[in-house]
Amino acid sequence: MQNYNLHTHSIYSDGKSTPREHVEEAIRQGLVKLGFSEHGPLPFDNNFSVKAERMPEYLAEIGRLKEEFKDKLDILEGLEVDYIPGVSETFAVTKEKYNLDYLIGGVHLVGHSANPEELWFIDGPKWEIYDEGLQKFFNGDIRRAVRCFFEQTNEMIEHEEFDIIAHFDKIKMHNRERYFHEDEPWYRKLALETLDLIHQKGLTMEINTRGIYKKRYNGFYPSPWLMVEAHKMGIPVIISSDAHHYSELSLEFESAERTLAQCTELA
Repeated sequence: MQNYNLHTHSIYSDGKSTPREHVEEAIRQGLVKLGFSEHGPLPFDNNFSVKAERMPEYLAEIGRLKEEFKDKLDILEGLEVDYIPGVSETFAVTKEKYNLDYLIGGVHLVGHSANPEELWFIDGPKWEIYDEGLQKFFNGDIRRAVRCFFEQTNEMIEHEEFDIIAHFDKIKMHNRERYFHEDEPWYRKLALETLDLIHQKGLTMEINTRGIYKKRYNGFYPSPWLMVEAHKMGIPVIISSDAHHYSELSLEFESAERTLAQCTELA
């Protein structure tokens, strides 16, 4: 089983565990590497990203843990950075400013506004927020909404510098098979265009297990059919738990590995 996790959130952003709790659990599980990837600072108030003024504290604590446990665990300092066109800080600037080991890039807020009230939040535990945004910003036009999500993701891939792409088809989570199905040609075309860009830019694609163990979605991000296509293209992949609590560090990793093996055979 993969013995590391690079997608981890602590109490510095929207996680529920301290960095030390994550580290101690990683060691208990026999993991060899643990990457911290708090949601990066954003230029507006929110309840999920690390505050810019707390970044020195965050990095200092991870640095202390890295030194303390250097003989037991390889600890990396990173961020999961949100891409909001014209609003979020350039990723390369963020990485250099904080001297980070890696960046995970993702889209959780769809739109071009610095006002969070004018952005469609496609993540989180409440599907009602997804539905409200779909009506408010797209008049219920799911094809236009999904296209905007993928176009923003594509813009991020084309213009920003980062290492791992997060749950790039997470737009499906709160869909719950109500508005569209993944076998529809228009949807597959959009997803495959993004996958091709991931390949062109040499990014690593994560297989994110959080939807399953949180019971918000009955599969992985991305879906197996995209894993098959990714394997055909030679896109490197890692399994990520997107842990927000230390108990989640390697949840569903075995299932993800089985699915990956099956997809490899199908490719």
